[in-house]
Amino acid sequence: MLVTHGSLQGITAASRSPLATAAGTGRLAVTVGNFDGVHRGHRAMLERLKRKASELGVPSCVLTFEPHPREFFTPQAAPARLTRLSAKLHVLRDAGIDRVHVARFNANFASQSPARFIEDVLVKGLGCTWLLVGRDFRFGAKRAGDYAQLEQAARLHGFELEAMPEVCNAGERISSSAVRSALQRGDLEQAAALLGRPYSIAGRVAHGDKLGRELGFATANIRLPHPPPLAGIFVVEVLGVPSVEAIPQRAVASIGVRPTVMESGVPLLEAHLLEFDGDLYGRRIEVKFLHKLRDEEKYPDLETLKDAIARDAANARDFFAAKSHG
Repeated sequence: MLVTHGSLQGITAASRSPLATAAGTGRLAVTVGNFDGVHRGHRAMLERLKRKASELGVPSCVLTFEPHPREFFTPQAAPARLTRLSAKLHVLRDAGIDRVHVARFNANFASQSPARFIEDVLVKGLGCTWLLVGRDFRFGAKRAGDYAQLEQAARLHGFELEAMPEVCNAGERISSSAVRSALQRGDLEQAAALLGRPYSIAGRVAHGDKLGRELGFATANIRLPHPPPLAGIFVVEVLGVPSVEAIPQRAVASIGVRPTVMESGVPLLEAHLLEFDGDLYGRRIEVKFLHKLRDEEKYPDLETLKDAIARDAANARDFFAAKSHG
């Protein structure tokens, strides 16, 4: 999968070489969105994109944004991210998308008119020959552009436009907001139903303060650059462990601000693997959330914290035992 970055504004056909096809035509089948979480609705969109790209004989292309527009406009009130950019790119690659362009969402990009977005980004920047968006898609400064304007532009510029129908689960429209809501209330089953897979967080294992090892429960730590959409103590599976990368490893995980030992309020994901005690530093792992055990708590001392971790590990083992016999 080819990944490119930039604003795409002012790019001409002659300078579009990073996005040109092997035949040099520069024609792409395109869809646009944040794709936060890459849930079942997104995946249906990606499947439609790939089928049409194959019919047309052109590469499939996803245009997405970094940062999320709501993070740019209202950083303090922006929703928690479901997926960081690197993880999203992994999922898009595994979904079979040929190309992804990550547009830098900055003041210049945000201020462009709908007409400029169509001409500079879609037509000149990406060489869009077929475009798939939802009928509620809005774009351009102050979200002034809509589907009707795209219909007019499609006739003017000669690209084909298609509306993606809503995808529902039990009568509910599948959306990133719905996934986020399920995670925030600890309903991992509902989140998995909307995502089409268990919710997961991926990242590289970083060095921590080694407190878990001192307490007898060594952890693999993933730093979280954005506030997570869930918090508490969870039964999880970990992928990416050396020599058994494809085999999920049973674990218990804490995601939160560790109020007993820290006052920074900075969230951290810590996973204690129940059957592995090797070195994971620097490795990219994926932590899949299966079941919530409890909320995060502040304890009076480390001994009480140690006892709580021991109970969590025991409860996680019981969960896996019941699952294997169920």
